[in-house]
Amino acid sequence: MKRILLLSFVLCIAAACAPSGGSDSAALFDDVLASRRSVRNYDPSKTVSEDDVRAIILAAQDAPSWANTQTTRYYVAMSKEKADAVRELVGPRNKENIEGAPVLIVSTYVTGQAGFSRSGLVNEIGDGWGAYDNGLSNAYLILKARAMGFDTLIMGYRDSDSLRALFNIPPEEAVMAVISLGHRASDPVRPPRKDLEEVARFF
Repeated sequence: MKRILLLSFVLCIAAACAPSGGSDSAALFDDVLASRRSVRNYDPSKTVSEDDVRAIILAAQDAPSWANTQTTRYYVAMSKEKADAVRELVGPRNKENIEGAPVLIVSTYVTGQAGFSRSGLVNEIGDGWGAYDNGLSNAYLILKARAMGFDTLIMGYRDSDSLRALFNIPPEEAVMAVISLGHRASDPVRPPRKDLEEVARFF
């Protein structure tokens, strides 16, 4: 009888603590958005596990894509040797910014799919839609990372040819960005955002 009462008590506590899907969930998501920053100062004493990276990329796979083509690909440098090699390919300033980040992720997308159909070009921006889908996937990635307590920096400055050789990236994939993953060593200042009226028009 005592075991049954204890189990009932545990289940009640679990139910009370579970996310309701309402305002509490919205508040948590707002916290993720508010605390996410492009971090350029990492704590080298803290690591990121492969299981954590897998969970983050699985979340990125939930991002929408053209006709569900899911053209984004990720190449993850977790070993010191690979991460150090990638660090040399993002420019001197970025190299300094990500010195303590234990994981570096190269983001690519398969060309000729998003924005196209079997008969050819559908959307006039063509492979630009693949880049769009890649950006959506990367957005999911960095938000999931922040929700798990990690920090990121998306870098567009990179030596794509050398990265292609380093990871044996096939020619049909466009190299888009390198994303650092780790723990912030300090809290960066939030840069100001433009007024809503400057970026949105309502009709």
